[in-house]
Amino acid sequence: MKKTLRYILGDQLNHNHSWFQEKNENVIYFMAETQQETGYVRHHVQKVVAFFLSMRNFASELKEKGHQVIYYEIDDKNNEQDLPANIKKIIEQEHIDHFEYLYPDEYRLDIKLKTICNKLDITSEAYDTEHFYTRREDIEKFFEGKKEMTMEYFYRDMRKKHGIMMLNDKKPEGGEWNYDKSNRKKWTGKPEIPEAKTFDKDVSKVLKQLETMDVKTMGRIDKDNFPWPTSREECLDVLDYFCENLLVHFGDYEDALHTDQKFLFHSRLSFAMNSKMLSPKEVIETTLDYYYDHKEDINISQIEGFIRQILGWREFMRGIYWKEMPGYKSKNELDNTNKLPDFYWTGETDMNCLKHSVNQSLDDAYAHHIQRLMILGNFALLTMTDPDEVDAWYLGVYIDAIEWVELTNTRGMSQFADGGIVATKPYVSSGSYINKMGNYCKSCKYSVSKKEGDDACPFNNLYWNFLYEKQEHFKGNMRMNMMMSLLKKMKKETLDNHINRSREIIKNPDNF
Repeated sequence: MKKTLRYILGDQLNHNHSWFQEKNENVIYFMAETQQETGYVRHHVQKVVAFFLSMRNFASELKEKGHQVIYYEIDDKNNEQDLPANIKKIIEQEHIDHFEYLYPDEYRLDIKLKTICNKLDITSEAYDTEHFYTRREDIEKFFEGKKEMTMEYFYRDMRKKHGIMMLNDKKPEGGEWNYDKSNRKKWTGKPEIPEAKTFDKDVSKVLKQLETMDVKTMGRIDKDNFPWPTSREECLDVLDYFCENLLVHFGDYEDALHTDQKFLFHSRLSFAMNSKMLSPKEVIETTLDYYYDHKEDINISQIEGFIRQILGWREFMRGIYWKEMPGYKSKNELDNTNKLPDFYWTGETDMNCLKHSVNQSLDDAYAHHIQRLMILGNFALLTMTDPDEVDAWYLGVYIDAIEWVELTNTRGMSQFADGGIVATKPYVSSGSYINKMGNYCKSCKYSVSKKEGDDACPFNNLYWNFLYEKQEHFKGNMRMNMMMSLLKKMKKETLDNHINRSREIIKNPDNF
């Protein structure tokens, strides 16, 4: 029989994959931590640690089940720190006849592995990761011939196709497809929020290895109390904890912001899913089972809001990524070229919403979607930051950030750099939205109620300046008509004040 080498990437930790269900003495699995992967962007130290520990746990579990595994830690003397070199060496040393890998979810790795295979003298084959509900090409087929790619229509089709929360083939449970209007409550101290599920691991060993190998990272870490799940068992614990403690209020406060609460009722399951330790199907099935067993306590808006993020948005974004790459990565429809402020790397700013959101990102490698979209992304777009810089920061700082999901959310949804492929209008706002959704503004140096002056909220000036600067881009955008009409009616003196202060902010954002 052929001797086969199977390569597994760090975000392909799918314990239930068909590959691993039977032992085969002619198959060797290969995994490696490499500086090539830690260095293509500067990652948060917690992200690197989480992936390395999860990979090591996964490899150990394969060995315990009787599989043959070659694993290179970052400081292994046999590690060439380069994927092609590592694969070539193992093929020679182990006398491999056939090479296999799972389809990567990043375009650059897809190209890299195809290139490696083209240079091999042995046969090769790629397989599905058996993780997502959809295939790469499904989005393109679904929207073929349609003018716009609207996530809601895709989401409804997915609900029907997979029989999720359906009364029959056509009608949704509860009579509504989408309860988004119920997902916008401001949290003011009640109901009580349970503590986040953490694991408090000692990670000093892996940190020492990163230091020895001079791996450059960003962010902060407590070596004695690492909180993230790094095994399938721990990921399942987080899922159960979410169902039992957080699902009951998830949808209500999904968009809320609060200085004293980092996580609110969010599941924090995205790393578990994006590393594939948990599958979207089992997450949805588990939460649905819990909901159906506790329908008297949990409103339908809570579970629908959660499922929409996974079955709808997550699958939709992956499809857009594969449909639009590689050109999507260089899109800059608004021609933004400014530098990302230094405070995104330090957290040192007087703007309270940004200080909290940046420092939380640096402390925890985590921020929920409204912090990412309407505070951090909003400011970056209003200051007309180069989307390349925004992408690099988002891809590096968040523990769940892998390019297929980060790029479409950041360059598309957040920065509108794709010109409307993902979102029909830019997600920008003045300070009023931030104040509406949370308490950040109450303890800020700047006044959210003031539109002009040195103590006015910078978002108030930047918002109108952005509309003024980009008005040519939005001429044909129906959803921007009302704001453009208000801009035209604004007194020249008021608009000039917004423009002048905005130029000051954009020129020296770290002074604010």
